[in-house]
Amino acid sequence: MLRWLRQQLGFSPPYRGDTRTVYIANRFPQHERYVPQKFADNRIISSKYTIWNFVPKNLFEQFRRIANFYFLIIFLVQLMIDTPTSPVTSGLPLFFVITVTAIKQGYEDWLRHKADNEVNGAPVIVVRSGSLVQTRSKSIRVGDIVRVAKDETFPADLVLLSSERELGTCHITTASLDGETNLKTHCAVPETAMCRTASRLEGLHAVVECQQPEADLYKFVGRLTVKQNEEEIVRPLGPENLLLRGARLKNTREIFGVAVYTGMETKMALNYKSKSQKRSAVEKSMNTFLIIYLGILLSEATLSTILKYACQANSQWDEPFYNMKTEQEKNSSQILKFISDFLAFLVLYNFIIPISLYVTVEMQKFLGSFFIGWDLDLYHEESNEKAEVNTSDLNEELGQVEYVLTDKTGTLTENEMQFRECSINGVKYQEISGRLVPEGMTDLIDGPSPHLSREEELFLKAVSLCHTVQISYNQPDGREKFLQANGSSAEMEYYASSPDEKALVEATKRWGLAFTGIKGENMEIKTFGKIEKYKLLHVLEFDANRRRMSVLLQAPSGVKLLFTKGAESSILPYATSGAIEKTRLHVDEFAMKGLRTLVVACRRFSPEQYEEVDRRLHEARTALHHREEQLAEVFSFIERDLELLGATGVEDKLQENVQETIEALCLAGIKVWVLTGDKQETAVSVSLSCGHFHRTMNILELVQQKSDSDCAEQLGRLARRIKEDHVIQHGLVVDGASLSLALREHEKLFMEVCRSCTAVLCCRMAPLQKAKVVRLLKTSPEKPITLAVGDGANDVSMIQEAHVGIGIMGKEGRQAVRNSDYAIARFKFLAKLLLVHGHYYYIRIATLVQYFFYKNVCFITPQFLYQFFCLFSQQTLYDSVYLTLYNICFTSLPILVYSLFEQLVQPQILLSKPALYRDISRNSLLSMKTFLSWTLMGFGHAFLFFFGSYLLMGEDNPLMGNGQVSVFLSRRYMFGNWTFGTLVFTVMVITVTLKLALEIRFWTWMNHLVTWGSIVFYFVFSFFYGGIMWPFLHTQDMYCVFIQLLSSGSVWFAIILMVIGCLMPDVIRKVLCRHLWPTSTQVVSFSPPQLVEGDAGVGCLDSLCCLPEGQRQHSRLGLVLEHVMDRWEPARISRSWRTPEPFCPNDRSVLTLSAVEVSHC
Repeated sequence: MLRWLRQQLGFSPPYRGDTRTVYIANRFPQHERYVPQKFADNRIISSKYTIWNFVPKNLFEQFRRIANFYFLIIFLVQLMIDTPTSPVTSGLPLFFVITVTAIKQGYEDWLRHKADNEVNGAPVIVVRSGSLVQTRSKSIRVGDIVRVAKDETFPADLVLLSSERELGTCHITTASLDGETNLKTHCAVPETAMCRTASRLEGLHAVVECQQPEADLYKFVGRLTVKQNEEEIVRPLGPENLLLRGARLKNTREIFGVAVYTGMETKMALNYKSKSQKRSAVEKSMNTFLIIYLGILLSEATLSTILKYACQANSQWDEPFYNMKTEQEKNSSQILKFISDFLAFLVLYNFIIPISLYVTVEMQKFLGSFFIGWDLDLYHEESNEKAEVNTSDLNEELGQVEYVLTDKTGTLTENEMQFRECSINGVKYQEISGRLVPEGMTDLIDGPSPHLSREEELFLKAVSLCHTVQISYNQPDGREKFLQANGSSAEMEYYASSPDEKALVEATKRWGLAFTGIKGENMEIKTFGKIEKYKLLHVLEFDANRRRMSVLLQAPSGVKLLFTKGAESSILPYATSGAIEKTRLHVDEFAMKGLRTLVVACRRFSPEQYEEVDRRLHEARTALHHREEQLAEVFSFIERDLELLGATGVEDKLQENVQETIEALCLAGIKVWVLTGDKQETAVSVSLSCGHFHRTMNILELVQQKSDSDCAEQLGRLARRIKEDHVIQHGLVVDGASLSLALREHEKLFMEVCRSCTAVLCCRMAPLQKAKVVRLLKTSPEKPITLAVGDGANDVSMIQEAHVGIGIMGKEGRQAVRNSDYAIARFKFLAKLLLVHGHYYYIRIATLVQYFFYKNVCFITPQFLYQFFCLFSQQTLYDSVYLTLYNICFTSLPILVYSLFEQLVQPQILLSKPALYRDISRNSLLSMKTFLSWTLMGFGHAFLFFFGSYLLMGEDNPLMGNGQVSVFLSRRYMFGNWTFGTLVFTVMVITVTLKLALEIRFWTWMNHLVTWGSIVFYFVFSFFYGGIMWPFLHTQDMYCVFIQLLSSGSVWFAIILMVIGCLMPDVIRKVLCRHLWPTSTQVVSFSPPQLVEGDAGVGCLDSLCCLPEGQRQHSRLGLVLEHVMDRWEPARISRSWRTPEPFCPNDRSVLTLSAVEVSHC
């Protein structure tokens, strides 16, 4: 009962066992020992709440926040004890914040419920009692046989039973799951493939045993037991037999499948799991500031309580005539009285903690994230893709990035492969005019097609058969045979999950060996017009550990052949014959040219050897436990004693503007690391071509280390060389094996070497190694902000590990995009995302956070000072309505609009001057020094509000003289507590609003509306609130106070005088800082265009080469003084790099790469 209740409230997942057994068509065993398993229904639930748990669950989540919980405690204290302010002053803002957040989350959840109902109510066809019955998707149960027609999506995870084809094959696309648009072939086991009608399926007696559901889209382990003629036949089930929910049926009229995973247990639903919560540096700073202000609050409350009892020690003030103590008060416990008074002061000062800060920050992040999607500069027209924001909580983190760790293939390159060269039996070949020509024999181009040698033909057949390429003829009902028989090869199109495979198969087709598809259990190729059929026996799928894939075939002659291809490091060690050394040299040459290389090999099996291979593969594939380990062992047994056939080299061209983007990031002070799985030579070549490495850079290597001692010795040599070498820039190359040794026991030394290098290239990296490198950087003593960029599933772990993860919408699926915080279509968009959007977001939210604390210090400090003048009687200075509306209405909108639209520098300047990014690095605008300056400014303004009003409105000052005849004997009777508090509050509202106006550099009509509108709204509200006797108010202390106060011209003069007195020092400070000690951002922002010249190259301001550490640029005032004193050198402004060579400096370097007039620096 308790478990059921927890499940209904959404706090506990349903119970499930270790394995599941699915009886097809729900034919359960008819014996007493059978205990039916409980499976989830087929409803998709993406919503977070139900109608029953919305209120408790939402309140629980909201009160987990420290600020909300704090104000809840304050509200309860106000209800329990006699406090100077009404519980409404804390309860109403808390209610407003909780309600707004709940409405937002409730509306978003209602939209999810609506989408779920559409999916769950979709019509589907199931087999019931030998006939087809239409039902709703949510009614599908595990074990139901489902019929899916062409172009329909699968409503559950189905094991394929049969299709319209005799062999039970079908084609699907998984674009909605992983973004791959290629056709994938799935197949049924032979025993069920013959059941192609509902009546025959009704007579099928079979059981599916499989693993419990897991999120991995490409992993499925199970077996199918079919009972035929009192005999049980067991067949293995793998990913090729499973049709995933969300995938779509293509080029097949219909299929039948049995549901094995339904509803929230489908792989699609399991991949909707929430990612780990990432917290930005700004959020951490904000929490630190909250703790500091909580300390200030406790200190003020404690001091006030102590001073109250110090005053009461004097009998003159202990029992004044107007407040005589009762007997109960005289006899009450002193400890309880002290606690009660402390809590009362805590309530009185509690508004120093800004409750609306969290809501404003959330709104700023949520609304601000739309600007990334709306930015047309981040829109890629060719792919019709715009930037996506998956996590708006990290917007400001884009302005704090110090390390960019990027994948290479598909991220820096286009992932569009073109065949360039190959090596066959130790001879290099090139493709010229569509023909494969040996190197140095270009005279054969115009001649007749040469006869292929045995080695050449075997190599080309291996390339055209060893793959998982699918073919689409773009014809209905899968009429491949008709098209092939009529030779309509022009309509044939290849689809492949790997661009390398597609490029190689297309290349062999141009050379006369065309792969024409899989017909039944045969792979067909057309060799110079002659069709050859190879029986497909087994496919040894590619995996990241083996780094190769293989096919077992039976040739037309009956010989059993193994064709395998993969990385040279995974093929050459297992090769025992062939031109091994020559091929190794050719592979290195291809890699030096930046080509992606694959090595091809083969093996022949005798009948006895094949029988053993077939038996071991069957045992491993039918195992329910440790199947992966058993398959890996069998694959190693098969893929050995190989005959080396040759190698291929395909080119992956760079994306547009990759070099310019990397240079801009380097100028911004961001170090770029490339993490790739390619071999060293290929990776280095691409790094040189994209500007990551430079020709004159000193390249250091940590590769091919065999032991910990060798690795430590090499790291020591590299560290000494960096210290002794006077070359400005170093680049480091590390391979995966050496990285594993370095991370084992020498992390500190390895990080010292890496931090001393301008660029780092890690090659032969496994996905988990990429994540380890990111984690190593994150946990280093400096704790830099990291950003990871990738486009494939192998980059997901790196993207999730980094502070900020960027997914590239490439050709390797959507897994990286789904798991990223932000998604962009091309690497070049990263420059604007960081240098512009990151810059803006950080400046905006840094000002927002500190401004909130500043205005609350201004708000509460007069309340604290007032206690010194009322004997700490806990009398409030402000009316309760003003206490409630100060943060909600009077001062909230100007800072919100500022945080959405402020632009300190124009976007084009930020892009052309990447060095401006350094001004905001290392969370500089939220440093303790800056925070304390805002806080001290708030205290200073608060003192001026209070004592300025006190001095200007003292009894001896005729401030209230308004020329009117008063009914009071003396004017001082008119000047009481509420008049004084209202004057302080009025000056405060105007001052804090105009203080923000001084911070605004980019004025829009919305800024004007909310800035001046907030002041006008305060005056209008106060006139109506104090000018009318409201019947629903128990007391109205403010009646006519505001009107009477502002009827005096002297009061207006006092308000203007105090506002100017508060803001003038700040104006003077800003002018002096901007002219005498400006940052580079301020220099660009305030400098005339003619002072920054040299647009042909990177200016001095970009490189910062003239500036030693800590020294700022010359200010305009300083330049004017130097010009007057004849010491101004125009070259210091107009100098630029005179060479088009790439420029990628350290923070304070002058490259020998470029022709720089160092004397002028």
